[in-house]
Amino acid sequence: MISRRDFLQVSMAASALVGASGFGNWGRLAAQQALTQDQLLQFDTFGNVSLIHITDIHAQMKPIFFREPEINLGVGENKGEVPHVTGADFRKLYGIEDGSPSHYALTYDDFTSLAKGYGRVGGLDRVATVVNAIRADRPDAILLDGGDTWHGSYTCLKTQGQDMVNVMNALKPDAMTFHWEFTLGSERVNEIVESLPFAALGQNIFDAEWDEPAELFKPYQFFERGGVKVAVIGQAFPYMPIANPGWMFPEYSFGIRDEHMQEMVDEVRGMGAELVVCLSHNGFDVDKKMAGIVKGIDVILSGHTHDALPEPVLVGETIIVASGSNGKFVSRVDLDVRDGRMMGFRHKLIPIFSDVIAPDPQMTALIDEQRAPYKAELEEVIGKTDSLLYRRGNFNGSWDDLICDALISEREADIAMSPGVRWGPSILPGQEITREDLFNVTSMTYGKAYRSEMTGEFIKVILEDVADNIFNPDPYYQQGGDMVRIGGMAYRIDITKPQGERISEMTLLKTGEAIDPAKNYVVAGWASVNEATEGPQIWDVVENHIRKQGTIELAPNTSVKVVGA
Repeated sequence: MISRRDFLQVSMAASALVGASGFGNWGRLAAQQALTQDQLLQFDTFGNVSLIHITDIHAQMKPIFFREPEINLGVGENKGEVPHVTGADFRKLYGIEDGSPSHYALTYDDFTSLAKGYGRVGGLDRVATVVNAIRADRPDAILLDGGDTWHGSYTCLKTQGQDMVNVMNALKPDAMTFHWEFTLGSERVNEIVESLPFAALGQNIFDAEWDEPAELFKPYQFFERGGVKVAVIGQAFPYMPIANPGWMFPEYSFGIRDEHMQEMVDEVRGMGAELVVCLSHNGFDVDKKMAGIVKGIDVILSGHTHDALPEPVLVGETIIVASGSNGKFVSRVDLDVRDGRMMGFRHKLIPIFSDVIAPDPQMTALIDEQRAPYKAELEEVIGKTDSLLYRRGNFNGSWDDLICDALISEREADIAMSPGVRWGPSILPGQEITREDLFNVTSMTYGKAYRSEMTGEFIKVILEDVADNIFNPDPYYQQGGDMVRIGGMAYRIDITKPQGERISEMTLLKTGEAIDPAKNYVVAGWASVNEATEGPQIWDVVENHIRKQGTIELAPNTSVKVVGA
């Protein structure tokens, strides 16, 4: 792990690259709890090229609460390495004061009390204020969107992504790449991409029939900035047909395609690129591995795994920048490019504290315009929670505990399964639960809740398969999100074991009996990648359950025993 103390020494030992990064003033002012907008935005302009990075917004246009993960385990070479450091260990690593705004923004513990003090985060009208301020300082800054943008909310589902397209067009990014966008279906994605006023990038988006680069998605885009020829290469999520329903985009194939990435880097270098930026949706560990294989990338702007890091991670002479999710952060990276190479950088992770950063009035009006036709539905109260509802974490999230409870109750099941997706804001104890809140954690285009019988053996096969997608020591085989959430059943997982040997001690909670491999159990779940899935929509299932309960109160979930962490 590269510590703050080691970072510059490692950078300079590896090359002529000199870097500076971190919290800037907001970290130093954190202990004083005296943040202002000017302090959040303060930046000592550096070099001749500026990058602005946002990623994994998941259609969150308005300010939200968002709790960072408690458990985010690394395996193999990434065990104990950032971003797989959380809570107090993360604060110790980066010198963060307990109780400070940076504690609240970047770690999970004391979340409820800190949230009540510091308020909501994000909001694209606040993001617009930050982007506009950077552009005022560096007018030719390159704004890059890492994808997972046209997905994740009620209005985005109802408009097939058009609300976010309209808002992002107003923000005027220079390029974007993709993941959840493809769950709108390829016909809709193609329609939107053909009308975008900026570059849609993905060097790894191929025509499935011909195994050639898809014509609609450019592999890279050139920009002239500060007298520097900049190439931005797109890297879409590699495993879409595995993590999402391939039948929704049958004409496209993906994959990491690092050999093709090397070809693209060599090609743009041959065309005069002095700075090569990879706009990636690989996930952080995959980006680290790719940075060690592909030569010639200066900057990787990382997405997919929702990590927020106050410093880039250095792999060789490549810096990897992680900018969080849900509109909670914006990264600014200034670069000194001379004689055809990156000589240094200055970086700042800017937290979007919604009560500190003033909203941009034009963006606020545009956001309200997108939401206006659905105002009554968005604001409809369906219940209340006395528990903190959150999602992030490798194994459990209380939102998914609630969803699993609903599936068991409403679908009369023994066991429930909820996908280990990372998106979804948090709700504080004492808050009302609105329809908007519910759709923020369920709004998939394949949200039908199935009910079927599965043998104990098959349930174990599912858990083993998902576990390998997360805990395979080779990042290139980490092809999913977090662990599938389970209701009604306990189990033990040893993340150090090989595939097929990680899961044991499976127990049916309502009887306390061990799961019988040969016995059938009624299992309810949702978000199946199978096209023929039948059942009610998950949001209807959960709404019915919440309305019956009135007020939600969840006991701590201790049903998963983790070994080898």
